[in-house]
Order: sequence, then C-alpha cells, then structure tokens
Amino acid sequence: MGAAAYHARMTRVFSGVKPTGELHLGNYLGAFRQWSADQREFDCLFCVVDLHALTVEIDPAELRRKTFQTAVGFLAAGIEPDLSTLFVQSHVHEHAELSWIMECTVSYGELTRMTQFKDKSGSKTSVRAGLFTYPALMAADILLYDADRVPVGEDQRQHLEIARDIAIRFNNRYGETFVVPEVALPRFAARVMDLQHPENKMSKSEDSPQGTIDLLDSPDEIRHKIRRAVTDADGEMRFDPEGKPGLANLLQMMAAVTGRSVDDVVDGYEQYGPLKDDLADALDEVLRPVRERWELFSSDPGEIASMLDQGAEKAAGIASKTLARAKDAVGLLPRG
Repeated sequence: MGAAAYHARMTRVFSGVKPTGELHLGNYLGAFRQWSADQREFDCLFCVVDLHALTVEIDPAELRRKTFQTAVGFLAAGIEPDLSTLFVQSHVHEHAELSWIMECTVSYGELTRMTQFKDKSGSKTSVRAGLFTYPALMAADILLYDADRVPVGEDQRQHLEIARDIAIRFNNRYGETFVVPEVALPRFAARVMDLQHPENKMSKSEDSPQGTIDLLDSPDEIRHKIRRAVTDADGEMRFDPEGKPGLANLLQMMAAVTGRSVDDVVDGYEQYGPLKDDLADALDEVLRPVRERWELFSSDPGEIASMLDQGAEKAAGIASKTLARAKDAVGLLPRG
C-alpha cells in the first residue's frame, strides 16, 4: 500500500526531543505547549530521540537518566498518553533500519551543506560520523510515521527540508512510498532567548546556567534569574530586538505566558523592575503545575516504563509497515 492511501486518515504529527541537558522554559514555550494543544486535534507521536544523543560524547548512565527524565518532562508539560503516543526512539528498531536507507538516498553534498553540522563540528579534529549523518536519521524518524505535520523551530527547519527532499527523491526513484511532511510553524510558540546572552537562544547547555530557566526551578530561582536578566542602560520601555535584545526577550516572554500582545505589554510598564517582578510571578504560575506533575510522575518509575513500552508497541505497529514498504521499494529480499 503506497503513501497516498494514508491521506484519508487523521492528520498525523511527529516531533521529538533529544535527552541532553535539562528541560527549560524554551522547550515549554517553544514546543511542549504547542504539542499539548496539537494532541487534542491531531494524531500525535512524541519521541525521546535518544539515538541522536550518541552523536556526541555522553556517559551511558547519564543518557539513561536523561532519557527517563525527558519522558517525565513530556508528561509533566501536558502530553497525555491517552491522547498521544509517547515512546523512546531506540525502543523502535525501525528507526535505525530506515536511517541506513535514508543515508543511501541523501547525497554527501547535501549533508555537507547542513549548517548545524558545521556549527557543532567547528574546529574539532575528531567528529563522530553520526553527527554528519544526523539528518538521515531525523528523516527516518519523521517518514516512518507518515507524518503530515512536523512542528519545528527555525534551527531545525533545514533538517525538515532535507527530510522532504529525501522523501520526494525516494518516491520519484522507487514509487510512492513516503508521505512528504509539511513544516508546522508553531501557532503560539515563543522563541525564548538566553537571559544573560540574549543574542543566543535559551538552550539545554550548561554554559549559561543563570541565563536558562529550567522547568523545575523554584519560585525563588526564577525570580533571581529574571531580576538578573541583562537589559540595557537607557531605561526606555520599547520593543527593539536589535537595539535592546535583553528587554525584547523579557517582553516576548511576558506576552507568551500571559497571552497578551507585545505592544500591550510595552504599554503596561514604564520601568524594567516592575516588568521583571511581574514576569517572574507569571512564569511561576505557568511552571508550578509542571513542577507538580513532574513530582507526581517521577515518583512511579514503573508506571513511566509501562507507558513507554505501550507507546513503543503502538509506534512500532506503524513504523514496521512503513519500513516494509521502503524495503520492498528498494528491492530488499523479504524473509520467507
């Protein structure tokens, strides 16, 4: 059965998070909040993409711990197993198998043009081959599930574009096999910048702990970080991302967590101090339920493992069919 036969079903969404670093406010406003809404409208699959974490050095025990914590973070942030399929990438072996077929479809030249590889490899003399072929695995992740929509941030858009190119090339070469996914721009996600270095996106890196608000930060930690957030010396309240990136970041965060427009937030304040205090309160109000759910879910590791097992079984039921189509299309001999 070809990919075209799948268009009559409910729109399917796929996305994932790599289990490295601590989950933070940027993950919540930029992804989790969107996913929580999507699961009430679409057929959603959300994945802890642990195979991608192997592209860089990581302690095995730390990888296991982070994988579990990331799954708990999904649940704490509002992903519901009754509405979505939640699973761990390495629990579904079809990801690794289809990845090789994707590597044999994409070209070396295409991979060399990927900006993330250039940024992450930098001047390193030893770089894992998996970091170079990362886009092929990401394409496999998406194409395995006949995903129609893939919500991504701007930094991952190039990877989704190459996944689309791979799918189109494969379909043209071997016949209709894969659904070509569409970029799903977040409807109300925010681009959250580092509080100390507002020219950079808030990330899971430990390089700027005071610039990142973790999902489990206490009210006092949130207030401390917001009060110390970089702004500027002129004290003029206006939205100017180029000239006043620190203030612009705070204004956008306030708009995102309160549902107000940036202009409305600007009109509501004359000084930075009250804005920071109100933003700290608003962030605590948004993140408090996340912290409470995190504590609830993390108290029962066995239940989390059971949820992930059920999710992997459901995901594999879809992935195995897609992989079989792809293997047949390229001429791999089936088992008797």
